[in-house]
Amino acid sequence: MSRMIPRSIAPDAPAPQSQAGVIRNPRQLRAHAKARGAGPDALRALDTPHSDFPLRIPLALLDRVRNWDADDPVLRQVLPTAEEQADVAGFVDDPVGEAQRQNGALLQKYAGRALLITTQACDVHCRYCFRRSFDYATAQAPGNFDAEFAAIADDDSIQELILSGGDPLTLSTRRFGAIVRAAEQIPHLQTLRIHTRSAVVHPARVTQPLLELLRQTRLRVVVVVHANTAAELGPAAEQALRALSDSGAMLLNQAVLLAGVNDTVESQVALNRRLFDCGVLPYYLHQLDPVAGAAHFQVSDAQAQVMLEALRARVPGYLVPKLVREIAGAPAKTPISTI
Repeated sequence: MSRMIPRSIAPDAPAPQSQAGVIRNPRQLRAHAKARGAGPDALRALDTPHSDFPLRIPLALLDRVRNWDADDPVLRQVLPTAEEQADVAGFVDDPVGEAQRQNGALLQKYAGRALLITTQACDVHCRYCFRRSFDYATAQAPGNFDAEFAAIADDDSIQELILSGGDPLTLSTRRFGAIVRAAEQIPHLQTLRIHTRSAVVHPARVTQPLLELLRQTRLRVVVVVHANTAAELGPAAEQALRALSDSGAMLLNQAVLLAGVNDTVESQVALNRRLFDCGVLPYYLHQLDPVAGAAHFQVSDAQAQVMLEALRARVPGYLVPKLVREIAGAPAKTPISTI
């Protein structure tokens, strides 16, 4: 059966975020912290070792830091440490086996869904990112997703397109809109799912043109945001998230369980209540993907289960995320049963 194949998507400049609005090296980080009143001990704690996964922190996220030391739950997520250099058994470059399920920029892990790697860019470099070693060079045709959309058009079992990356909202609205319009041309696509951390860490990215694009699409829109602590969700992030909800999108949150960040009952209560304040429902709490360099964030299954049971006694059921892990080759996320 012949199907309409979208026209080429022309490359475009990334979504605007001023270079002055991003911290890229320890010198900039120390200067910013000093200007915010950090003392000598705190400044020494910000000295970071060299890493092949470079530091990148938007100032909008740094504004949410309260304690200028490596144990601040916001800073801990983005600050390179010597612990990343440890070679820990079982922690590998491709922890969820994406390389084996990759067709250009298209990943097909689960029935009925396809994931498009739209860009390698992110507004923030999270130290636990499961794609920190991902080979983006082989995942992208420069500025052109014709082959990927042709593959989707030829498989009418695919009803949902997931836009991922990197972060799809680092694309300009023009480029992002071209991807959305290409998806709209495929009749059997019904749902557009956008995975993004930008709405939390760079809320100025949620602009009126972006919101209008989401209002106008024929596709059902699901925005899956990524917040790990209530501290990340300040007034600007709340405004951005509520605007996305008002555009007609369903908003869900995926958090990653991280030692020293959100591995207490109190931190989970605060996060999930704050998400609800922002119009977002908790969806998944992921056990850490065992990516090389992130072993120091690991929380045991037993601790996670006890914590989730305690959370269940503190908040309504709709504010309790599902505790899951991703296993390479599995047909879906794998639930971790609570006690």
